Amino acid sequence: MIRDTFEAIVKGINVRQNLSLLKQELKEGNNKHALLFHIGSQYNEMFVRLLSNEDAKTRKNAALVMGGLGIQEFLVPLFQAYEREDKLFVKSSYLVAIGELDYRSLMPQIKQRLEMLSNEKMTEESKKHIQEEMRALSSLVVTMEGVKTHEFTGQEMPADIILLTNRDHIATTMEQLPEGTRARAFNAGIQAKVSSLVEVLPIRTYQELLFLVQGVQTCPMDIEAAAKKVASSKLLSFLEERHDGKAPFYFRVELKTKMEVAKKAAFAKKIALAIEQHSSRKLINTTSNYEIELRFVENKEGNFNILVKLYTIKDERFSYRKESVASSIRPVNAALTVALAKDYLKENAQVLDPFCGVGTMLIERHKMTKANTMYGIDTFGEAIKKARNNAEEARQIIHFINRDFFDFTHEYLFDEVITDMPFAMGHVREEEIKQIYIQFFRKIKEHLADDGVLILYSHDKGLVRKYAPANGFKVLEESLVSLKEGTYVFVIK
Repeated sequence: MIRDTFEAIVKGINVRQNLSLLKQELKEGNNKHALLFHIGSQYNEMFVRLLSNEDAKTRKNAALVMGGLGIQEFLVPLFQAYEREDKLFVKSSYLVAIGELDYRSLMPQIKQRLEMLSNEKMTEESKKHIQEEMRALSSLVVTMEGVKTHEFTGQEMPADIILLTNRDHIATTMEQLPEGTRARAFNAGIQAKVSSLVEVLPIRTYQELLFLVQGVQTCPMDIEAAAKKVASSKLLSFLEERHDGKAPFYFRVELKTKMEVAKKAAFAKKIALAIEQHSSRKLINTTSNYEIELRFVENKEGNFNILVKLYTIKDERFSYRKESVASSIRPVNAALTVALAKDYLKENAQVLDPFCGVGTMLIERHKMTKANTMYGIDTFGEAIKKARNNAEEARQIIHFINRDFFDFTHEYLFDEVITDMPFAMGHVREEEIKQIYIQFFRKIKEHLADDGVLILYSHDKGLVRKYAPANGFKVLEESLVSLKEGTYVFVIK
């Protein structure tokens, strides 16, 4: 019980250990409020005295408990203890505690201390703890002042880019690049030199846009060497040329490496701190509201390839998709589906989606080739409501009906049926999916024109291959989308 732990501290019993226990107990349930009600302010002086305890770990734990209690009167004693603390490993704990209080009055001192440490030469022995202190100071500044974000203005500037795409359909994105673009395919997508991003940003089939920056495309797998290379490269000029305003820029680090999870997290933390220091805090690491991502990808030589992702570029390709449900198809996969089937799409076609969900497939179908009348049907009422909202955001007219497709009737036939077929997940079992496929291929013949086409995104290749021919259909195209998820695009007549 938290009161028992507190009483043990008051009596001087195993103070260090009980402070550590109290720190954890304060995070549980209503413990904090219960203890504050119990102790009032009569023990404030006891906590302040613990900040002068001869044992460094006791001072550390006391500071963290004081922060956890959130008593504003602790602010000045905590900062005074921080200033006089001579054990480097304790100092960041005072700052963590201060962060739980209203520390606006201390901002000048906090910023001054951060600037001083940024210019201080560190020894190997002190580096780890000083970097921790700098991280804590920086967090206090960012939390109080916020991130002053930059606006991206480099749409018309040339760039070396990486487009990550579906690995089996790189050519689908390659053929959409502006004419004359120098580009090559590699195992994860496309590397290209583009004269501007104006015609690249709207391409709907790439998964991610990354940048290669001159002078910082590779680095050794060494924290100091990598950080110095990033800080001394043309990265800052690259960023400033493409944004309004100057440094600092706020960044995060992403590691793609074979390291163990714990080692990977520690490495990322250390390299982020080193980059911040070597860039004289023109690049500031933050865990939220970051503007750029520095992605370090381990290569075959055991070094890192470095890629830059700009969160300042607003990806508006799928901005219409404001709402979704658990089973919703990823918009980029819907865009890939219609791109793979584009030769079979007719302008001004009558289009039906019998399992429409939130409408993504129909919206992407119309964006590829203008349709005439579009109908979406689904038994899930919430999905239909969301589909209507998404269609409105996309400025498309789609008739959504909350009904079971197998009860659907319509006075005219459809030129195209395009859908993300139901699949086994949650309470929906494989036997139910099998029955849906059996009924679907029977029922759909009532609604498809003689020269009509089925475009199916499916998790169940075997069911398509079995029941389509059994009902007089012929599979014209079969394209793997994801081997991991077992998804395919089928074009069927």
